[in-house]
Amino acid sequence: MKKTYTITAALPYTNGPIHIGHLAGVYIPADIFSRFMRLTGNDVVYICGSDEHGVPITIKAKKEGLTPNDIVNRYHSNIKKSFEDFGISFDNYSRTSSELHHKTASDFFLHLHDNNFFKEITTEQFYDVDENQFLPDRFIVGTCPKCNYEKSYGDQCEKCGTSHNAIDLIDPKSSITGNSPSLKETKHWYLKLDEFQSFLEDWILKKHKSDWKANVFGQCKSWLDDGLKPRAVTRDLDWGVSVPLNDSDGKVLYVWFDAPIGYISSTKEWATNNNLDWEKYWKNSDTELIHFIGKDNIVFHCIIFPAMLKAHGDYILPKNVPANEFLNLEGSKISTSNNWAVWLPDYLKDFPNKQDALRYVLTVNAPENKDNDFTWKDFQARNNNELVAIYGNFINRVVVLINKYYDGIIPESADLDDEDMKLLNKINQQSILIKELIERFKFREACNEYINIARNGNKYLADNEPWKLIKINPDRVKNIMFISLQISSILAIIGEPFLPFASEKLKNILNFKNHNIEWSWNNLDSGDILIKPGVKINHAELLFEKIEDTEIEFQLEKLRKAKANL
Repeated sequence: MKKTYTITAALPYTNGPIHIGHLAGVYIPADIFSRFMRLTGNDVVYICGSDEHGVPITIKAKKEGLTPNDIVNRYHSNIKKSFEDFGISFDNYSRTSSELHHKTASDFFLHLHDNNFFKEITTEQFYDVDENQFLPDRFIVGTCPKCNYEKSYGDQCEKCGTSHNAIDLIDPKSSITGNSPSLKETKHWYLKLDEFQSFLEDWILKKHKSDWKANVFGQCKSWLDDGLKPRAVTRDLDWGVSVPLNDSDGKVLYVWFDAPIGYISSTKEWATNNNLDWEKYWKNSDTELIHFIGKDNIVFHCIIFPAMLKAHGDYILPKNVPANEFLNLEGSKISTSNNWAVWLPDYLKDFPNKQDALRYVLTVNAPENKDNDFTWKDFQARNNNELVAIYGNFINRVVVLINKYYDGIIPESADLDDEDMKLLNKINQQSILIKELIERFKFREACNEYINIARNGNKYLADNEPWKLIKINPDRVKNIMFISLQISSILAIIGEPFLPFASEKLKNILNFKNHNIEWSWNNLDSGDILIKPGVKINHAELLFEKIEDTEIEFQLEKLRKAKANL
């Protein structure tokens, strides 16, 4: 049955380019799910946008002697183009500096304010005397009170994932000057998060224990077990969405209040541009809201944002939040400040037309349940030994032989024997399994099962050796090639979520628009024959290209230089 899905991918900070950790953790899995849901006939809006009010942006602006606006304009364009070139199929990619977002976030704040979901609290907060400014959480670095990591931010430890208040840090320092900050009184608005304790316990611990990932459920439970406390939703800053109240000069909405509302404003922007009703995707109880995030964003998307949505009263809550763990690079944690990363713009430049190679490797090696490691040697091996030698080789041989034996025209098959039917049934079962795995957010298993279809096709062709039978048993060869084309068509359909560029190329090679039935995933479920005898296919094209040792050595040398400069 057709459903409506609102699918969001975490808004990237516009203080630097996208890297492979972002892709593996959020954007590729979200794209696989969105493409799949469209393919299976659902009503989907896939939403993202630049998070332009984060403190890292103001830090970068200070370091470069620029304004925050200069920084976000530079990286918004960079990130948006990278996503487009890589084939991430957002329906809308917006930005939180837009006028529409500022109004949406302000209206949301005022609605909660007017309905008494905030309390005004005056506290002592860290202040940098030399800079003459209050220090937001990410302007403070110190030792985590839970795991003793010495470079924890004021709001969250990147090592253990614990969220905390800056005042809880051991030996806190200003990240601007390196000085020990003083304490100074300031007033802020706090969301009464403690009032949502019972609701969140019931909603998460009772309703989502079995369908949310263990890492997501566990982090939420830990937070709830500690007891929720009021959470400040404003900051002393001059960059962001201004607090829309009279006595709030110099204060903006906290980025983690402002940013998730960016999903809503981006949906509004998309709906306006397409003359659609945005409320269907946020206020209809039949719509399923899915957030794709990294593990460092779990608390904000599973505790704080749902509490905000519940407080507002008009919005649906997320159905699932399939957060991934982190991806490391060559055995070390990805570090943007140390240039220990594979940046997407660089990859697209160094490996033109190889988007699918990276998508594939980051999917079959995805950090779904634990941190995983990306290495250039593994990337090369998987591309050459799996995509090229198995998948690409199978398709190339099928297409070349059809053109050689039948001038590119699909032959009429005779009665299929038991071996043929057994293989087709096996592959039909694999396609059903892949669908079930994607629906359960198990993209790594799904992609491995997908490449197994190509393995089965390759083995079938190699075992039957039609090139040896063409003169002595031409009817058998027609069956072999017919079965091989059916497998190829299945690969073309199922491949779109995983390998969209190769899938599109393969569909065109097989002349997919001229067959008996529409090449859709729903038609796979019934096990229908997709190909039509008499249709002329096109000539072979390489779906994947081998990656040479020199290309990998070039990448490793870049990393060696980055490490040497630390």
